[in-house]
Amino acid sequence: MPAFLPVQLHTPRLTLRFIGAEDTGAMFQLFADADAVRYWSCPPWQAMTQASDYVAQTLQGYADGSSLRWALVNQDHAVVGVVTLYHFDRQNARCDVGYMLARPYWGQRYMQEALAAVFDYGFGPLALHRIEADIHPDNAASVRLLQSLHFRLEGHLRERWFVAGEISDSLILGLLARDWRSARERPAD
Repeated sequence: MPAFLPVQLHTPRLTLRFIGAEDTGAMFQLFADADAVRYWSCPPWQAMTQASDYVAQTLQGYADGSSLRWALVNQDHAVVGVVTLYHFDRQNARCDVGYMLARPYWGQRYMQEALAAVFDYGFGPLALHRIEADIHPDNAASVRLLQSLHFRLEGHLRERWFVAGEISDSLILGLLARDWRSARERPAD
């Protein structure tokens, strides 16, 4: 797969930029927060080496074209979250999306802002046809977030992931390029 070239995305309150080694500490803080990862299939990070490995995997994803990951940087120049496009299926023009936001920024619509920029990029320059998300059924805030961005609930997969040591279900949500474009063309309420 072709490599991804660094691209910055901008929203009114955020700059989305590629992650580098300088972000290791910020990534550790995000993924070491037990509340932030409670619906993830991995436990909170315990060691900085996990963050170093994550950054190395991120850089490899850029190089081999397998994933795109952006650090979300606020106006105070703090890294407040991360968004990833991954599992690219170029033949079918689709990928998955994942995201994490630092707890102090929850409920302030930062992630909605960031995801809108990523989806504009995905359905624009990347020419994706479809973006999917896999969400824990108890993560109501994430489901609401995606539905506010015009994702549709498409399936409920039983006992798909181990989360916090227990087998858990998954909700599959999908967004089509035509639905995104149609929603973006409508005037705001």
